[in-house]
Amino acid sequence: MRAGRRPLLFAHRLPADYCTAGTEMITVRQFAVIGLGKFGTSVARTLTRMGHEVLAIDIDPDKVQHVADEVTHAVQADATDEEALRALGIRNVDVAVVTVGQDIRSSILACMILKEIGVAYVVAKATDELHGKLLEKLGVDRVVYPERDMGVRLANSLGSSNILEYIELSPDYGVAEIVATEEFADKTLRDLNLRAHYGANVVAIRTGSQVKVSPGADDRVHEGDVLVILGSTESLDRLKKMR
Repeated sequence: MRAGRRPLLFAHRLPADYCTAGTEMITVRQFAVIGLGKFGTSVARTLTRMGHEVLAIDIDPDKVQHVADEVTHAVQADATDEEALRALGIRNVDVAVVTVGQDIRSSILACMILKEIGVAYVVAKATDELHGKLLEKLGVDRVVYPERDMGVRLANSLGSSNILEYIELSPDYGVAEIVATEEFADKTLRDLNLRAHYGANVVAIRTGSQVKVSPGADDRVHEGDVLVILGSTESLDRLKKMR
């Protein structure tokens, strides 16, 4: 062991078939989550509950122990130490998620090492646009902005009484969950013709606990149904104004 290096701390391993009760059969994938702050811990726990194998990594042993019983492996390691990451076999994971957002230097170094090692798909959290652009130039496959995106989603849900959820796919397009108002009640999708009137497409309808994906033109909408609608930012903005 090289002088001065922190030892790797391995913690609890869950059974290979661990999965939340009621979860449908899925293809198990291997993920590495680097950085166990609130966001990273949430990602690691959720992926594990979905039935995937998760290697959780942080330099802080307390954070490692905190999630040890909830992931496949929890390891104390420095994500900017290439030799340490290689020793963990991180090259073999399907996806590496770097959630070290506040320490920009560590975030950039970790992503650079992961790409050089040959990790197939790297996702990284960015704190701002400049940080995100640097990550993109390093070849990061997907850059996420949790604080910004949550702010957009919250503002959309608070600003419109009929918006339950909003996900920005790009600056120009998004997906919104919209509660069907009285204006939509007892009409078919053909009658509503949202594509012609708003330039938007209904990709699913939720009635109570039942969800219909890719509904047809003759499917009828009832007041209180939740419509999952894909469209441009402009078209969704027009739908938000409906009461």
